[in-house]
Amino acid sequence: MSETMIGAAPPFTRQITVQVNGEPRQADVEPRLLLAHFLRQTLGLTGTHIGCDTTSCGACTVLLDGTPVKSCTVLAVQADGRDVQTVEGLMSGAALHPIQQAFHEEHGLQCGYCTPGMMLTSVALLAENPDPTEEEIRWAISGQICRCTGYQNIVKAVQSAAATLREGS
Repeated sequence: MSETMIGAAPPFTRQITVQVNGEPRQADVEPRLLLAHFLRQTLGLTGTHIGCDTTSCGACTVLLDGTPVKSCTVLAVQADGRDVQTVEGLMSGAALHPIQQAFHEEHGLQCGYCTPGMMLTSVALLAENPDPTEEEIRWAISGQICRCTGYQNIVKAVQSAAATLREGS
C-alpha cells in the first residue's frame, strides 16, 4: 500500500444551516456528528449538557422545531434547515425567561446539570398546555433525570412559570 492510502483521508463533510436561538448558523460537519456535539463544540453553546449518550438522562434536551429532543441521539445533519433552541436562547436580552425565573425562585435546581433539559422540556409543555396539572408536569419531565432535587421544586417551578405566562397573556 502506498503511504497516501494509509494516511488519514480528509473527512467527508456536509454544509448545514441551522437556525439556533433565532440566529442562522452555518458549518461544515461530518455526517456522524451528533447535534449535542455540534452545539457544544462547533458553536460553543455549552448549556446543552451531555450525561449519558443513550437518551436516558435528558441533560442534552433541546427544542427542535419546538419539540424536545435528546440531542445526543440526533445528528447535526438532521437539524439542517430547522430551528434549534438551547437554554442560552431562553433569555430575552437581560431578562430571564419565566421558566428560568421560576426555577430560581422555587429552588428547582441544585447542581444544575439537568436544569437546561428540564427547562426546555417545560417550555415545550407550557407552549402546548398553559395550565398543566401536577401529573401532566411530572409526565412531561419523566424523560429527564434529576439526581439532586427529588422533583418537587421542579414541579413547583413549572407551575409558577405557567401562572406567570398565563398572567402575561
